[in-house]
Amino acid sequence: MAQSNGAYATVNGLRMYYEIHGSGSPLVLIHGGGSTIGTTFGRILPALARTHLVIAVELQAHGHTADIDRPLSFEHDADDVAALLGHLHVDKADVFGFSNGASTTLEMAIRHPDLVHRIVVASTFYRKDGAYPWLWDAMRNAKFEDMPQPYKDAYLQITPDPNALHTMFNRDVARMRSFTDISDDDLKGIAAPALIIAADNDVVQPEHAVEMFRIMQHASLVILPGGHGDYMGELTTIDPAQHEYPVVPIIEAFLTQTTKRDA
Repeated sequence: MAQSNGAYATVNGLRMYYEIHGSGSPLVLIHGGGSTIGTTFGRILPALARTHLVIAVELQAHGHTADIDRPLSFEHDADDVAALLGHLHVDKADVFGFSNGASTTLEMAIRHPDLVHRIVVASTFYRKDGAYPWLWDAMRNAKFEDMPQPYKDAYLQITPDPNALHTMFNRDVARMRSFTDISDDDLKGIAAPALIIAADNDVVQPEHAVEMFRIMQHASLVILPGGHGDYMGELTTIDPAQHEYPVVPIIEAFLTQTTKRDA
């Protein structure tokens, strides 16, 4: 598949935006809540595209992808990404999701296991009590004024529609307020090798990341110093002096290692 600029595909009634970069084995990138491809992965995407065919998506109501009359859910997002892979004739891919995108990645591995080779789930939790209580306090009291300005600016640069921006914010908040746990059985049933990434000052508690590691069949775990997304240069964490991110070689090593399941 040749490299392309951004494009759209109609999947499940959604006109979904995606970008393709690089060449090699397919790697799907799924952004976080309130975000876009660029705000989540802008700093590390070029490095990943050196060795992978990167398929970066923007989910319902985010970035270039307009909202539709359908609840926002991680299950719907997973089904949309799966349908996009079918549209692109990609039989199997590695999937890397950050934050809300990692919740979508878990749902992909549960709902569409035949499409998933390996998964990287960064800064996420599978049970509500895996996040710090302050996160749920923030969700209960969330106001549009509290949304980080860089997210607002990035969205409006792509889609200059303040009403659509408010809709995205309200949709994301509503989804988090009604967050539903993934069952231990579903988590344990994920057959794909998984790399769990968390920071030691993240929204997810380190103990919960360890619990995920213990429950999943084929999991590896890394806990890095810093806050939510610091390790990958997510937009709101960017240090202008930083040009290399420790998570990239860790992800590369995980995606290229050989296991008995690959033989």
